[in-house]
Amino acid sequence: MSQSPLPDSIEDTLKLLDQAGYVADRSLATVLHLALKMKRPLFLEGEAGVGKTEIAKVLSTTLGRDLIRLQCYEGLDISSAVYEWNYPAQMVEIRVSEASGDTDHGELSKTIFDERFLIKRPVLQALEPSLSGPPVFLIDELDRADEAFEAFLLEVLSDNQVSIPELGTVKADEPPIVIITTNRTREIHDALKRRCLYHWVDYPDAERELEIVRRKVPGASERLAAEVVAFVQKLRNEEDLFKQPGVAETLDWATALSELNEIALDPDKASDTLGVLLKYRDDIERVRDSKVRQLVEEIRQEGHQQSMPAV
Repeated sequence: MSQSPLPDSIEDTLKLLDQAGYVADRSLATVLHLALKMKRPLFLEGEAGVGKTEIAKVLSTTLGRDLIRLQCYEGLDISSAVYEWNYPAQMVEIRVSEASGDTDHGELSKTIFDERFLIKRPVLQALEPSLSGPPVFLIDELDRADEAFEAFLLEVLSDNQVSIPELGTVKADEPPIVIITTNRTREIHDALKRRCLYHWVDYPDAERELEIVRRKVPGASERLAAEVVAFVQKLRNEEDLFKQPGVAETLDWATALSELNEIALDPDKASDTLGVLLKYRDDIERVRDSKVRQLVEEIRQEGHQQSMPAV
């Protein structure tokens, strides 16, 4: 993978995102540009499905860097995130040494904790040098991990290093490009946030969401794309839903309706496919049938009024 230079300006950062099909606003491009220039982690917070994880993927692709992803979950520990020893291989080494009559336990202890028996997990991989340059290190959904693991990350983010008792300290020659995402299911400690630049990734406005749909679902008709976006925007603004649809769900819904050869938003088809857009039964029941018809009718009336010539 050939390495590309970092963008020199906010405008270049916008172009970088745009060439990978990511439609960003200027505030996101600004904080991303600063994070790259200052070599600071970027902490992205927002609802699920608004495009936080995609930013790391875009950076990896456009900058020609390896993407190393640490998917966080409850119970995540150092052996899963940082490193662990290959115990079966170590046992074989011990058996071979015993069979050959090697009784120097001190030397054997050094041998079995050699780096060739070390299994490197994402954190350690992110600190290692790479031919393509410092990798993009995605720490995804940090709020799902325990607070103990969050505290451990402070050393990594503060000093770009990690301590391995048997080997010593592993320190990055150049810090990785760190993207941290959270869906805010719990608060992240200030100590960790202080080491990052922060940005709240919000739902896009109608204009930007329509541009996203046009790019990601080119098979959808212009009318279908516009009506799907208008429908989703109304749901977010008007409905008290347990989980509002994100951009990812908008794209899935536009794709699904396009696969059904729909060229406009039909109330019956919209009701039948709500499970693509909404992920909770109560939300689907609240919106299905009469509410769908109401929203589609509102969208059609608004579209008609906009198309009428001014008097």
